[in-house]
Order: sequence, then C-alpha cells, then structure tokens
Amino acid sequence: MQNVKGKLYLIPNFLGEGNKDFLPPYNLDIIHGLDEFIVENEKPARAFLKAIESPIHQNDFIFHFMDKHADPQDFPSYLKACDKGKDIGLISDAGLPCVADPGHQLVRIAHKKYIEVVPLVGFSSIMMALMASGFNGQSFCFHGYLPHDDQLKKKKLKQALSDLSRNETQIFIETPYRNASFIAELKQSFPSETKLCVAVDLTLESEQINTMPLNEWSSKQDALHKRPAVFLLGL
Repeated sequence: MQNVKGKLYLIPNFLGEGNKDFLPPYNLDIIHGLDEFIVENEKPARAFLKAIESPIHQNDFIFHFMDKHADPQDFPSYLKACDKGKDIGLISDAGLPCVADPGHQLVRIAHKKYIEVVPLVGFSSIMMALMASGFNGQSFCFHGYLPHDDQLKKKKLKQALSDLSRNETQIFIETPYRNASFIAELKQSFPSETKLCVAVDLTLESEQINTMPLNEWSSKQDALHKRPAVFLLGL
C-alpha cells in the first residue's frame, strides 16, 4: 500500500502582537493539531503558538531552523515527517512565509518530493500597504531591500523610476533604523512631486498610513525611526 504523505502548511504570523481571535477557525484547527514546525527563529514561533493557545505543551514542540546559520543541505531532512504521513508547519517570524521571508527553498523541495503545500490565509504588510496607498494595484513591483552597494542601488532606483513612469507601483522595505535615511535617498532619486506612501506598525494601535508627495515628508520622516514600515512610490 502506497504511503500517504503529510502536508506542509505555510503559517502566517502576526505583524505585531496578536491572539487567537486574529485567526480564522480553519487556521486554528489546523495549527492546533501540529507539533512540528520549520521556523526562522525559535522565540517568535513559540510566542505565536502561545498566543493562539496551542493545546500542545511547549516542551513537546519540534523545531527545525532556517536562520542564517542553517545549511540548505539539511532542508530535505526537515520534511522527513511529511514523508512518513505527518503534517508539519512552516511559520514566519512575521507576516506571510516565503514573501520577503525565508522558506521558498523548503517549499521547492516539498514540491519535488510531491508533498502537498497548503498556504494559510494571514496578514501581509506588503499587500495591506498597497491596498491603503491609493496607488495602482493592477501593476506593481516589490523590490524588498535595496542593495548595499551604491552603484547597484543607483541602478535599482533608476529602473524603479522608469517603471514608475508607466504607473507601476514600486514597493520597498527597509531596516527600521534606516527609515529616515531611506526617505532621504528616495528624495534624491525621484522627482519631488512623486507620491510616497509609508505604512508603519500595521495592525498595531500605533498604525499610521500616509500618502503625500516626497517634498512634504521632511517634517514626518524622523517620527518613523525604528518602526516597521513599507514604502510605496506611485503616481
């Protein structure tokens, strides 16, 4: 008799603080039945499972890690339980797994092994920011983080300016402590009338979403220091 493989569930995490009421019952039913997870970092994964009141004791969880120290050659072994018929989960540190987040390599391996991959609904700061920006949602490009190299950065921003001229919304993220300096870089690279939307602290009580021309951001950019943000440029 052919072995029935388990499923790999892609589990979104909260963008900030949350609890089980943030999740649909379908998600809770699935996650409450899992005790083995692939995670980037253990602390946010445990905090998430505690917040949704998993019935499984914390000591009984099994974690496999995909942090910067992980060896990709070990990733296939993380799916051994699925090969034996057990369902497991991939939990993001925040937001959606595999979107501006590690995990795509593992999902690719799962497909090669004919393991069913099931994405669960959840928060996406990128999509929420796009929804609220007032910019074109039919055509957009998510760049993630800009390169550190100055020449590569200039090239990337030049291409973004060209794409923006065709009404393609340009979306970026940045390390929170660099928010103000990132806006300064955008001011140097784009016409002053270009509209910038900055969405910070999404889903939190301190959430703010503002869209205005670049030349009007000088009085606001310092208030964004160390706050998780998504940056969108549009016409």
